[in-house]
Amino acid sequence: MAPTRRHLLSAAACLIAAPAAAQQTARLVRHAQGEAAIPADPQRVVVFDIAALDILDAIGVERIIGVAGTTFPPFLSRYADPRYARLGTLFEPNYEAVNAARPDLIIIGGRSAAKHADLSRIAPTIVLHGGTGGTIDRVEENALMLAGIFGRQDAARSAIATLRDAVATTRTRAAGQGKALVVLTTGTRMSAYGPGSRFGLIHDELGVAPAVPDLAVSSHGQAVGAEFILQANPDRLFVVDRDAAIGRAGGARRLLDNPLVRQTGAWRQGRVHYLDPVTWYVAPGGLQGTTLMVREIAAAYGAA
Repeated sequence: MAPTRRHLLSAAACLIAAPAAAQQTARLVRHAQGEAAIPADPQRVVVFDIAALDILDAIGVERIIGVAGTTFPPFLSRYADPRYARLGTLFEPNYEAVNAARPDLIIIGGRSAAKHADLSRIAPTIVLHGGTGGTIDRVEENALMLAGIFGRQDAARSAIATLRDAVATTRTRAAGQGKALVVLTTGTRMSAYGPGSRFGLIHDELGVAPAVPDLAVSSHGQAVGAEFILQANPDRLFVVDRDAAIGRAGGARRLLDNPLVRQTGAWRQGRVHYLDPVTWYVAPGGLQGTTLMVREIAAAYGAA
């Protein structure tokens, strides 16, 4: 009979059980789902979250032995190398592969948070703090949590300062520069995102006035069409092409190039900005990715 996931997890728990000496040097770390006793100096780290991978890479942690997923932004492309064990997807771990990697620390995020209990049976597991609001504060909180584990606090503080400087610059450039609408495209469908949403960073923390302040807040945004965009008539349009983000042929430019959208102020003024899809859709929440996102919005507004 083929082993079930429960059998694999039970076997993993036995195989990965830390010796008494290691347990005595463990320390408690607070994370998004409670506390975890982790080794004082973890050496074999596996990561199920792009934001966590981003932070660890930014602060110079070189102990990552395995990752999940196959799509990485350019600044994390080295983790596509086969020397890093493939551990399943961001949503669904390959428990047998995780067990074989013999980790002493597992780091997960929002997409894999539901697997926390199962992964914790293999090795100590921590979950990054998530949510849609307060992006910059959340990045800082997660960066300092991870930096504290690996003794990289100075590197984290330096990267956080760079991020906050970029935020200040962007707010200055965007101030008084009209209203914007954020749209995500998928195939022939469009969704709009406003304050408090997954792309709310643009409005809530970068100070860009929303063209429609009362959009429905959900992970999938509010379904809209070209008529809605014309009625909102934004001064600037920010576009995330989901298909391009996940490796498919993106069609955002063709979808938006229609008689209704062409009547908007954003189109007529040449202010339709196609954001880097992988960073915005797949890899938000890290130090490097968030800094790039903030700077991309700043660049849309030109020099201060």
